[in-house]
Amino acid sequence: MKKYLPLGIFAALLVCACATNPITGKQNLNFVSNSELFPTSFQQYNAFIAENKVITGTADAKRVDLLGSKIKAAAERYLTYLGQTQYLKDYRWEYKLVDNKEVNAWCLPGGKIVVYSGILPVTQNESGLATVIGHEVSHALANHGAQRMSAAQLQQIGGVALDAATSNKSESTRSIFSQAYGIGSEVGVMLPFSRSNESEADKIGLTLMAIAGYNPDDAIAFWSRMSAKSGAGGTPEFMSTHPSDATRIANLKSLIPQAKEIALKVGTIR
Repeated sequence: MKKYLPLGIFAALLVCACATNPITGKQNLNFVSNSELFPTSFQQYNAFIAENKVITGTADAKRVDLLGSKIKAAAERYLTYLGQTQYLKDYRWEYKLVDNKEVNAWCLPGGKIVVYSGILPVTQNESGLATVIGHEVSHALANHGAQRMSAAQLQQIGGVALDAATSNKSESTRSIFSQAYGIGSEVGVMLPFSRSNESEADKIGLTLMAIAGYNPDDAIAFWSRMSAKSGAGGTPEFMSTHPSDATRIANLKSLIPQAKEIALKVGTIR
């Protein structure tokens, strides 16, 4: 009976650790509260900013800050429309342009956004930058950081449960099971989980940029430029944390009408 106890705990945790996110309307795995996660996130962000070259005072830096403020205002308006005016009370929004040649931008939980200067030649204009910042803000709104941490914790718990369930097997058999669990959980759960996060951020981001007064059709042009930048021969989609460029663009095209419809209901920012 003892070997089944961890499996029972494992199942109970799956049931108890689900929370509904107001902006997505979905139940998500979440072991970590914002009060626990945000202080650590803010510390990590401050440490990164202290150790890297932040660009200030330039037209590009001002544009990042302006676009960040507009997307934040769009998020507030959308959440008010959804009846969730208190949802952002613990967020501390900040947007920085960092001198880095990587074509990248990222978000830490609680609203800390970094845009690398290397992505600006691909964004090209305000709509392109709104696409990027809208996407990153959406990761924060959907609590994807907490979900990823929770999934990693669950992966560890699952490994413990598996180890207990195979305790009467030979060492070689247990090693095979352990390796299979590691590969299976990563390819079968963790990577698709990340891809679903990316697709969800794309969907919310389109809505936010539309509410902010930008045409969500312009997101297609940005991701097409990103696709051309990455070129062929990249990581296969099933082994990647991001959807393939073709999948992403097809999904965006199907979601644009809904984003425009929501923006009409919520009202756009001018």
